Amino acid sequence: MSVNSLPFVITGGGIGGLACALALSRKGLSSIVLEQAPEFGEIGAGIQLGPNVFRMFEKLGITDEINKYAVYPKGLMMRDCITGEEVTTLPLNEAFLARFKYPYGVIHRADIHRVLLEACQKQPDLVKLHTASKVVDIDDRGDKVVVKTEAGATHEGRALVGADGLWSTVRQKIVGDGKPNVSGHITYRAVLKTSDMPEELRWQMMVIWAGEKTHLVQYPVRGGEMFNLVATFHSDKFSEGWDSFGDAAELHERFAAACAPVKTLLGKIESWRMWVLCDRPPIRDWSKGNIVLLGDAAHPMLQYLAQGANMAIEDSVCLASKLVHAKGDNAAAFLAYRDERYLRTARVQLTAKLYGEVYHASGATRDLRNAVLGARTMEQAFESMAWLYDPPPIGD
Repeated sequence: MSVNSLPFVITGGGIGGLACALALSRKGLSSIVLEQAPEFGEIGAGIQLGPNVFRMFEKLGITDEINKYAVYPKGLMMRDCITGEEVTTLPLNEAFLARFKYPYGVIHRADIHRVLLEACQKQPDLVKLHTASKVVDIDDRGDKVVVKTEAGATHEGRALVGADGLWSTVRQKIVGDGKPNVSGHITYRAVLKTSDMPEELRWQMMVIWAGEKTHLVQYPVRGGEMFNLVATFHSDKFSEGWDSFGDAAELHERFAAACAPVKTLLGKIESWRMWVLCDRPPIRDWSKGNIVLLGDAAHPMLQYLAQGANMAIEDSVCLASKLVHAKGDNAAAFLAYRDERYLRTARVQLTAKLYGEVYHASGATRDLRNAVLGARTMEQAFESMAWLYDPPPIGD
């Protein structure tokens, strides 16, 4: 078997890894996806889908399937978490669609993962999916990559794509920068049946209640059958960890100054899943030899722009395109991919940190935030988002 007939090996079967496998398959390139968990699946709740990612769905051929699960809010609203007052609302109307060409949606994380997984499963000749395949050794031999798993399996590929997330082991082969940075921000995620949601708060909106060192996000998912709730606050209580059950007492203590509607929502949830928010500073070099990074493994970011999954999907479409154009020259493809992506993703990483400060502002800064955002026109709001939401011309 010639090297160029070998598949690409992708570590990580989350949204980024499956999007990469699907993007490669759309270009006629084969891949092996190695997922360490015993089955493919996603943990979490909602994901926001900016107009920028809908163009990627189009290229991946999954728009119709996404539409089966996505909810399209009527607007983006910010309210003051303490007073309950509306700060600003941006309608997601015909004017928004005319400006950005694609909609703004929200979806349950498990649903978008399912769409990607099923699309990959429909191409068994090009996408091989393996579970219980924790990678324990990576050997870049120059002409190919040999990967060994904890279960004793060996896989050969023309190159390896590290899509193994925030705690990426592949990243350490390339960057070697150790653990990610702990932000001191804790996120609790939960979903609530719409029937349990207070009727007066069942807005078909993506709503952020911005407080002092706290905020709460709410929006409908699962076709409107459920609401996604995400509560975030400052805490140095935890150094790392995710998907553990949170401390409801601490949650309510941090939101003690919140307005009545926010407290009502928090009180409706009996069980919360907790994440410690982490990120890393932007880097420029994402590849080494026949190994390249994608998604959170390359550019982990805080959640405040809601772009983590979107960026991973953009990465996937871009990487597949560059590999095709490079005609087997992995080094050239990886460099072209890096050059097209790293400034954009670095801007998202840095802006997300800034937004975290804006959402959690107090005192005069909070007053200034409310005044500035409240005074913006719809057109000004659109233009402030243009750098992010104008669909990037990648994969053409």
